[in-house]
Amino acid sequence: MRETINGSLLIDERGNMNKNIYGAIIKESKQRCIGYGITEDQVFSKKMIDHGELQTKFSENRDLILTAAPYMEHLMSIVRGNNFFVLLTDRDGCILNAIGDEKILTEAFELKMVAGAYMSEEYIGTNAMSLVIKSGQPIQMSGTDHLVKAYHRWTCSGAPIRDPNGNLIAALDLTGYSDSVHPHTLGMVIAASNAIEEMLKAKEYNRLQNMTNKHIKTIFNSMPVAILTSNLDGMIKIYNQKAMDLFGNKYKQLSATNVSEIIEDWENIKDAIHSEKHVNRIINIKALRNHFHCQMTASPIYNPQDDSIEIVFVLKEDQSRKIQKCEQPYYTFDKIMGQDSQFVSTIEYAKKIANNRSTILILGESGCGKEVFAQSIHNHSKRMEEPFVALNCGAIPNQLIESELFGYEDGAYTGAKKGGNIGKFEQANNGTIMLDEIGEMPLDMQTRLLRVLQENVITKIGSQQSIPIDVRIIAATNKDLKKEVELGRFRKDLFYRLNVLPLYLPPLRERRSDIAILFHYFMKNLSLKYEKKEVQITEENMRMLETYNWPGNVREVENVVELMINTESFPDQYFLKNSEQTDLSKKFTGYVDKTPLEFREERLEDLDPALLDMNYIEKEHIKRVLKIYKGNISQAAQALGIQRNTLYSKISKYEIKLEIGNKPREFWFEDRYGKGHKHG
Repeated sequence: MRETINGSLLIDERGNMNKNIYGAIIKESKQRCIGYGITEDQVFSKKMIDHGELQTKFSENRDLILTAAPYMEHLMSIVRGNNFFVLLTDRDGCILNAIGDEKILTEAFELKMVAGAYMSEEYIGTNAMSLVIKSGQPIQMSGTDHLVKAYHRWTCSGAPIRDPNGNLIAALDLTGYSDSVHPHTLGMVIAASNAIEEMLKAKEYNRLQNMTNKHIKTIFNSMPVAILTSNLDGMIKIYNQKAMDLFGNKYKQLSATNVSEIIEDWENIKDAIHSEKHVNRIINIKALRNHFHCQMTASPIYNPQDDSIEIVFVLKEDQSRKIQKCEQPYYTFDKIMGQDSQFVSTIEYAKKIANNRSTILILGESGCGKEVFAQSIHNHSKRMEEPFVALNCGAIPNQLIESELFGYEDGAYTGAKKGGNIGKFEQANNGTIMLDEIGEMPLDMQTRLLRVLQENVITKIGSQQSIPIDVRIIAATNKDLKKEVELGRFRKDLFYRLNVLPLYLPPLRERRSDIAILFHYFMKNLSLKYEKKEVQITEENMRMLETYNWPGNVREVENVVELMINTESFPDQYFLKNSEQTDLSKKFTGYVDKTPLEFREERLEDLDPALLDMNYIEKEHIKRVLKIYKGNISQAAQALGIQRNTLYSKISKYEIKLEIGNKPREFWFEDRYGKGHKHG
């Protein structure tokens, strides 16, 4: 910007000052200063702000100070050793920064030309900085042109600094002894101030760009449809939050790198985009959780930055086929980790029986992945777009399991929800229901379930109306149901109804070659989930992992990896402690086997018939286990292979007193109706 006074340029095109205009500026300034009460004998500025006010100034002008600093250093590097110093002031003339050669800078400091001192006309008289601020023009003045005598030894070259909107925000000054200054010195100061202005413009542009990008990103991620872009080869470039929700996994990642991994029949769609430009159709999506239909709009756009064509996909899940999210299973067979030949055969067998209407019974220890297989079977079947409902039979009190399974009518019992409620079977209609821990189901409910299997109808509590259903049942248990049948705890006819397609899941100790695979899989995904570094382990650590028996199976591996990530170390003590523990079932079996079979048979003949009752045997067994564990319900339930709620029910049924040490104690628990039951 070329500065003028009364329409005339102070600095001409060659960088020379107009002497007439310059003389008029100096004269007018000195007259104003006399009016302010400034005298030529004054030494210090009349205004010096304290430390607190100065810190506020620094904060307000932080960006200016940081931007100007490297240019001030560069200016000094040109004149260093020739007794110069550089000052930066704000729009009011307050000094913000001062650097320079030691000798002359010390003189300036002795005159209190330091940060916080004001250099404007009303406080220190006519000088280069005050004139730059007053006129908005670059200027060079020397000797007696300064009002105060203390500055007569110097020549000062000053230039304005403006913000991107053209507003004057600062002054830059280069001062030296009069005999060392050349007219070109002003040119250097002007060049430096121009460079600072350009940098401020660039920073403001970047700030606005970042703000715009944040706004665009916020809008992009708040749109109710999934949006992603790819190149013509299908390589995914960007995607929004909805796309991640629709296609991502539980660790909030879109693991697919190519559109062909998500959209079925991608090649035909790509050809259509080439020929039709804009494609609008219903497509089948291969998401991580299952397959489903989407309404897709795909359009090509030109990217001028790299002279390429990109495709923008707008995808909206087809509402007519959409399943409620709570009923959508996540797992599919391709997410099941394992290379053990026996385990791979199990997966292939599960795939073969997935589309069959017959009931499946999944057998396996806790933590083997029974629900993972149940979900995968559902997602591999023709029912994959229908509901999947899972129910843990061992986690629901006996009093509530009927209403959970079959629902109830309005007013069916005290406390029933107004309007009634549908049960799990009705929720799963046309889809799949998983009955986990089926071995914990009470005998009376087993009879009701048998009727559902035989007749494909349910009846709500409080209703006489039968409701036809079409549900594929997958039952799961960690118990030996044949043994439960022999003990009279599970109906024989129900067992054979459920055991049409048995699926045995081997424990992890029977597929040790998969331990390392599972460990590395969980380490990678959990470290991403918790945003922590992966924990590196030694070969000795891996041998310990592979020789450990993993009683908690895959679930225990995941828990151990999570422990490692959070502690950032390998838990040697965990494996040593758990390896040294003796299995209770073995300990108890050893205790029983100490009595010879013949001796036990002879004594049984002499026993009271009441002692041969199955309930008596169960009661005594529970009492013995409780005694071994000193009344600890959790440990005793785990040893017995039943849920805590089931153990509480049996303690109540048999009126067993719990003991801590040798002292009986009373205990309370609440069932789901909120009624307290006292035992003691």
